[in-house]
Amino acid sequence: MIAKFFGRQGLESEEHWVSISDVMAGLMVIFLFVAISYMLNVHHKTEQIIEHEKKIQTLLDDYKNLKDKLAKALQTEFQGDPKKKNQFESNWKGYLNMDTLTIGFKQPFQVGSKIVPDEFKIYLTDFFPRYIEILTEADYKEEIEEVRIEGHTSSEWQDQVPIDVAFMNNMELSQNRARNVLDYVLEIDNPKISRNKIWLKKKVTANGLSSSHLILDLVEKGSPEPANPYSIISEETEIEEFIVKSVHQRLIREIPNWQKKPDIDKTDI
Repeated sequence: MIAKFFGRQGLESEEHWVSISDVMAGLMVIFLFVAISYMLNVHHKTEQIIEHEKKIQTLLDDYKNLKDKLAKALQTEFQGDPKKKNQFESNWKGYLNMDTLTIGFKQPFQVGSKIVPDEFKIYLTDFFPRYIEILTEADYKEEIEEVRIEGHTSSEWQDQVPIDVAFMNNMELSQNRARNVLDYVLEIDNPKISRNKIWLKKKVTANGLSSSHLILDLVEKGSPEPANPYSIISEETEIEEFIVKSVHQRLIREIPNWQKKPDIDKTDI
């Protein structure tokens, strides 16, 4: 009787341990699946990060190549030989900054005037068609998002007026100058302009900034704001800028947002 009792108790104890071992084995399998799932997720995220870095580097490389190639094209067109260089620098009072792709014309307007002077019209009539011919080449045309004409003035005004009044007066003056330059260049009688008229109307805009971006600072530092890497400068403090913004620049500014859009398509670049 006693042996029978202890025999049954031993059997129940053995069944109890077998049940626990089954549970532990099941938990180990679950933990294993969780670990595998986690590792796969980490691997996927790592691949996404690597892919992002490749896209960003490709974008930066494409932008640099585009900028360098365009700078070389502008230099060849306007400073490619002594005759061109003399016309550009001596006659037009122009300059070219290769690093910032900045072409400048010094003192294009009469002080306080919004009327495009006849002499400046002569320069624009020669310059602008050649400039647009370069921008509309196959290598650049589809990469350009905007060509913006910006009017800039000094911080001074002819009359002794408060600073704020001078700023607003110069704002109106700079806007009028930019619009007048735009009106003139779009109506230049040249096949390079007429055949690209639709493209120009889509891309070219006019803006006046008064003295908010003094050209003196840009000339001394040799680097316009990052958003405005391509520009045509007219004078140290009273200027007209033709600013080309490329698609690459917009995408570069959007890089911080890419983390929110890990599946960004390379075709957007």
